[in-house]
Amino acid sequence: MKALVTGGAGFIGSHLVDGLLADGWQVVVLDNLSTGRLANLAHLAHERRLTFVEGDVCDAGLVARLVRGCQVVYHLAALVGVRYVLDNPIGGIHTNVYGTENVLAAAARHGARVCFASTSELYGQNSAVPFAEDAARVLGPTWVARWSYATAKALGEHLCFAYRERGLDVAIVRYFNAYGPRLHPAGYGSVIARFIGQALAGEPLTVHGDGRQSRAFTYVADSVRGTMLAGTERAALGQAFNIGGETETSIVELARTIVALTGSSSTLSFQPYEVAYGPSFADPQRRLPDVSKARCLLGFSARVPLAEGLARTIAWFRGL
Repeated sequence: MKALVTGGAGFIGSHLVDGLLADGWQVVVLDNLSTGRLANLAHLAHERRLTFVEGDVCDAGLVARLVRGCQVVYHLAALVGVRYVLDNPIGGIHTNVYGTENVLAAAARHGARVCFASTSELYGQNSAVPFAEDAARVLGPTWVARWSYATAKALGEHLCFAYRERGLDVAIVRYFNAYGPRLHPAGYGSVIARFIGQALAGEPLTVHGDGRQSRAFTYVADSVRGTMLAGTERAALGQAFNIGGETETSIVELARTIVALTGSSSTLSFQPYEVAYGPSFADPQRRLPDVSKARCLLGFSARVPLAEGLARTIAWFRGL
């Protein structure tokens, strides 16, 4: 069996490549290395079942050539991360919409199955937590750039369901704050990466707002397991699934846990959102998934507790 992983040199993508290879798949990776890194695949340099192609998912011809002969396409390529989206909303919309359509069209042409990586950002500012997959999407005004990412990913999901109506085998996973080894050390798209980097350097941990906002953090091995199930189980076809942990953690609690686990002397430094992201930035107060659908149809639930996952992640950061 052969799989294409778009964005396969990225954080989650590279771990997915590991999982597929461990299960005996041949894997082709497509990545333009805009945020992905070859270092994430360096340990696979001598793996004959892996082919790496540097290129853009918006190149329809290239995507079509790579999809040919694959049974499954895991489409993770995207412009993701709050700061990336704020800095380049046009690029994010273009990649996240047109790139997805290229993948779906090629898969439909060549008879491949697709697993589309979406996001918990879709739920926006909905306050009815935990979020079920059919929860309402509550977004802010269109001039707030942050919501362009949720909108572009939602358009990707609409495309998936539209192609499903035409007979394409497709499933969707919505990630909730994945973390683990290979997070970008600069922390550009992850509060955990930023906190660990600051703690190890003995710097104050920058907490935006009052720190009472909460998230469900998901260790990357759990994110990958849910993705692989969605990409292979027949019950997943035509469905969207929340893939995340079920423990809600405030940002202040996260910061204090990381300080303790690193043995750091760092303090916490509270910074208003407008200082970090500008005056129109909005951040959901709570984000917690209902994973009962994934548990019922896929047999998925997150297994790695936050403290254990953070310890593994900190160990990786220490080795850099």
